[in-house]
Amino acid sequence: MQANLRDKNSEIPHSELILRPEGSIYHLGITAEHIAKKVIIVGDPERVPKISDLFDVVTHKIESREFIIHTGKYKGKEITVISSGIGVDNIDIVMTELDAAVNVDYTTRKPKPVHTSLEIVRIGTSGCMHSDIPVGSFVSSAYSFALDGVPHTYDAVPSESEQKLQTALASQFSWLANNSGFYVAKCNQELHDRIAFDAIHGITATANGFYGPQGRSVRLKSNMENRIDEYAAFRHDGLRVTNFEMESAGIYAMASMLGHKALSVCAILVNRATKEFNSDSLRSVETLIRTVLERF
Repeated sequence: MQANLRDKNSEIPHSELILRPEGSIYHLGITAEHIAKKVIIVGDPERVPKISDLFDVVTHKIESREFIIHTGKYKGKEITVISSGIGVDNIDIVMTELDAAVNVDYTTRKPKPVHTSLEIVRIGTSGCMHSDIPVGSFVSSAYSFALDGVPHTYDAVPSESEQKLQTALASQFSWLANNSGFYVAKCNQELHDRIAFDAIHGITATANGFYGPQGRSVRLKSNMENRIDEYAAFRHDGLRVTNFEMESAGIYAMASMLGHKALSVCAILVNRATKEFNSDSLRSVETLIRTVLERF
């Protein structure tokens, strides 16, 4: 996915690049010195210290709203872990401000002449759609699709493979074809091959909610209940729609448009087909964290 970038010679207005009085960026409170080139994104703020506790040393700790940021070293590798909170709207903030920290000169308010590319891995949890995917297994998102429309606000242009999958999904599912916010985004293949080579590979549906948009009915009855089975039956180039979550498509889209590498890997906590819940979810997430740290 590609999009138009600001002219490197143009100054970014104060209303567009908002800095705190001490010179850090508005929401995350970071500057370039706080961010490693390897970044782990998690949704839950409480998961950040669980990861940084495994570091040999922690050099920076920043807390701002739901955004908790720890940077340190793990076996010689400098890594930043950051919590995004829930949803692609937060991902727009996190990805934009991570990129600005390393690719914008806060003093001149202009893009830096040399681009810094980050490696970004989302470690998440998810529900799967197939009875043959056991709870506790790991699913990597080769592609992810969503309806939030954030990339369209940047005039995103999909790659050939993204467009083919988007066309295939739209041809089968009218609710996707009729939604102007619908888009597809692909992971970075090199990260995929390095970190998730032994995970289950699939297409991830990034939902814009946890209950109704993922087919859950509590008091309100969701009209998505049957769509889980319909998604599960979809096939494209040897891939199937494997799981629901709430951030991957936004991370992939923003990363590719900004020139970064991104991958999303989730531990399966719930099997929506068998109605099974992973009773040892903490152990599954810890194993996934350690796997990513070793391979990052």
